[in-house]
Amino acid sequence: MTINNGRSSLTRLCMAGAGVLALALSAWLLAPGRQSSAASKRSEPAAIAVDAATAVRRDVPVYLDGLGTVQAFYTVKVTARVDGELTKVAFVEGQRVRRGDLLAQIDPRPYQAALDQARATLAKDRAQLANARKDLARYTLLAPKKLTSEQTLDTQRALVAQVEAQIEADQAAIESAATELSYTRITSPIDGRTGIRLVDPGNIVHASDTTGIVVITQTQPIAAIITLPEKALGAVAEAMSGGTVNVSVLPRDGAQAAAVEGAAGEPERGTVQLIDNQIDPSTGTVRLKAIFPNPRERLWPGEFVEARVLVRTERRVLTIPAVALQRGPDGLYAYVIGPDSRVEARPLTVGYDDEDVAVIEGGLTEGERVATSNFYRLQPGALVQVIRSTQAQSSEQAAGRERPSGRRAT
Repeated sequence: MTINNGRSSLTRLCMAGAGVLALALSAWLLAPGRQSSAASKRSEPAAIAVDAATAVRRDVPVYLDGLGTVQAFYTVKVTARVDGELTKVAFVEGQRVRRGDLLAQIDPRPYQAALDQARATLAKDRAQLANARKDLARYTLLAPKKLTSEQTLDTQRALVAQVEAQIEADQAAIESAATELSYTRITSPIDGRTGIRLVDPGNIVHASDTTGIVVITQTQPIAAIITLPEKALGAVAEAMSGGTVNVSVLPRDGAQAAAVEGAAGEPERGTVQLIDNQIDPSTGTVRLKAIFPNPRERLWPGEFVEARVLVRTERRVLTIPAVALQRGPDGLYAYVIGPDSRVEARPLTVGYDDEDVAVIEGGLTEGERVATSNFYRLQPGALVQVIRSTQAQSSEQAAGRERPSGRRAT
């Protein structure tokens, strides 16, 4: 009995000690300081990874964006100027031709015969004139001796004048016949490119035909008619008064490359030649005509293009990448990264902006950094970690890959 009672006392003592230890551990875990420290560790969010850009000063080109339609510099519908059989077509469809190159040949034989006949008539009348002048010389010698009448002498003078006039008419007939003969050889009036052949050899063509033989378009240089809102008229007129106004357009192949590759295509560059003399009241737009050298013939007549007209260059303005701008209920703002790596949603006053760069007129100072990615995770006071730093493109970089963006100059 003594042994059993000892063992029971020892068991109760061990259980009491374990209970005390459990109570002490619970008290330690439930202590206010411990709970606050653990909760703080659990609630502290991880830094958000973002890209950032530094606000810097640089020159920024300001563009007006619009749509345009490409037109051939010259367009000529080549038609027959005389009637006859088309015996030869000397061009290949789509061929580049030079001014004076043979395009087609009309049967020249009837016109050659008419020219030969006119020349023969001239030779006959010249012989008649020579004989009439000799008779006039004889009558002139006989008149003082009263061996011929004054009437005969006057008649002979009139005959000489008549034949002289006939010779002039013969010469004009020869020139006319020679001109019609030259029309049988149809040549290109301009440098350009031929289109689809509109008539085949063996057909009879007429000067009155309106279909023509082929259409030639000059594509080097080439023109484009660009449409801008009427409010842009003042800016374009001011730019033109200061000198040459440069314009760039993005051809269709460049637009397709941008869509496929996600990058801007190479634009074609030219100059504005004139502003149309009236505004279209139905659309509230004004038209510009621009000329492009088009050395690679990327611009094609009838093609639609996106155009950018350079109206001025802002000098040494504060810029950030346009992607950093966010639009809120109170206007534009950007997430500015502070020295403590926390972001602030700061309202900004923005002047000009396009897809590459934004000009900041207020709300930011040079050297401050703004977030350019991960906006959906950001909120004021959020802790961030900058993964990559970038800058807005310089004017030289933008000029190398400029692309119409649909933004507007202000």
